[in-house]
Amino acid sequence: MPKHILENYANGTWRPVRSTSSVDVTNPATGEVLAVHPMSNADDVDEVVASAADAFGTWRRVPVPQRAATLFRYRHLLTAATAELAEIITTENGKTLAESRGELVRAIEYVEHAAAAPETMKGAVTENIGIGVDIEYVREPLGPFAIVAPFNFPAMIPLYFTWAVATGNTVVIKPSEHCPLTTIRMVELAEEAGFPPGVVNVLLGEANAVDALAVHPDVAGMSFVGSSEIAKLVYARVSSALKRCQAQGGANNHLVVTDSAVLDACLPNMVSSMFGNASQRCFAGSNLLVYRAVYDQVVERLVNASKSLVLGNGMDADVTLGPVISEQARSRLVVAVQEAERAGARVLADGRDATVEQYPRGHWFGPTIVEAVPTSAVWTTELFGPVRCIAAVDGFEEAMSVINASEFGHSAVIYTELGGEARRFRQEAVVGQIGINIGTPAPIAFYPVGGRRASFYGSLRGRAEDAVDFYTDKKVVVSTWHADTSSVASVDPAFEGR
Repeated sequence: MPKHILENYANGTWRPVRSTSSVDVTNPATGEVLAVHPMSNADDVDEVVASAADAFGTWRRVPVPQRAATLFRYRHLLTAATAELAEIITTENGKTLAESRGELVRAIEYVEHAAAAPETMKGAVTENIGIGVDIEYVREPLGPFAIVAPFNFPAMIPLYFTWAVATGNTVVIKPSEHCPLTTIRMVELAEEAGFPPGVVNVLLGEANAVDALAVHPDVAGMSFVGSSEIAKLVYARVSSALKRCQAQGGANNHLVVTDSAVLDACLPNMVSSMFGNASQRCFAGSNLLVYRAVYDQVVERLVNASKSLVLGNGMDADVTLGPVISEQARSRLVVAVQEAERAGARVLADGRDATVEQYPRGHWFGPTIVEAVPTSAVWTTELFGPVRCIAAVDGFEEAMSVINASEFGHSAVIYTELGGEARRFRQEAVVGQIGINIGTPAPIAFYPVGGRRASFYGSLRGRAEDAVDFYTDKKVVVSTWHADTSSVASVDPAFEGR
């Protein structure tokens, strides 16, 4: 049976990719080939961007309430297709069905907030700023935007596009080559919702496609999510082309367990933070800093809890930990643990030899906990998989010094029942998101999201009001009218001279 070859989407039609270069899209739990993902060349990029550029002039003039109505229809279709989309996510990404459904709940919230464009796109006006002079600003869309998505959230990140189109822009979505099928199905639903041809487009490809979008003269800006190393390069590339860019990078988040923490309540929360989505998410708790007074107790309970996780195909109801995305990712994790052992770290829970009998071709890596020094490579590197580190600290100051010494600044969490300690943590941790007894402090769509230092490059974060600011520009208009000179003798000379 021939493999299904994926296509780009431009001007409302699916179009074959000209390039002969491709990779297979596989199910990380079974090894099954799901589709062939071709890699677009320069001509493909030009074709898809031209579609977005041609549609922009018309779409930007569609009344804002009409654009919002299209988004409301889209939300309805996404909600109705939740079960179908969850299965696609689990099949191509590996996360459990429960995790896929949770992702979709958050993703649909993006559409809901974007549909509030009649409110969020409001400008401002001040009458009589001078004698007979009014001043105002309006928000204007900028043109085609590129949305570059990672593999780990194949529904949430591509749906960043809803803020772009709500504000009158058009988009080119480049999904991950590992997980393009969710985006493709969501774009089919967008067409059904009534987005005109060229407003929403899909470009398949990898690094070369991203680079071409970054410097394309018809692309107004780029929203990127990926590793910190690539985010930094993307930000430099897009910014040097005088375009807008928000580049969200990686993370290496710390969870602080104090001696006042209620372990019975906190432990399930910690485990979920550490191993949810096979630890392949930027909000994952990577490193635990535990006050020495409760260290032994936390280690024992955490190791036992991690061993109770059920590794397997995310489509199976009893599974709580899916595979990592690829064999390359699995091998990288194995090497990281081996090198940590050679450097003197102690492996408390070891998932390197994990297997799932029914699925011998899956990319399996069980929950792994490494006792390590906070300056070691296994601690400071973003591993993006179920290898978590733990260390004892003497108290708040030592924990804070470790957190703020990290090159990353995405999130940090403290488990405490002391309000003063929590408040101080919130003020002193130099990160973008803080969790107080919440191991995964991911904000809902109505709040911006993004880190600091190597975790985020740019000034306007993803989602919410930052997204509206990112996808629009404020145009200031200063006006006076001389048709009725009986009421205004003259314009204020002092104002004219400014």
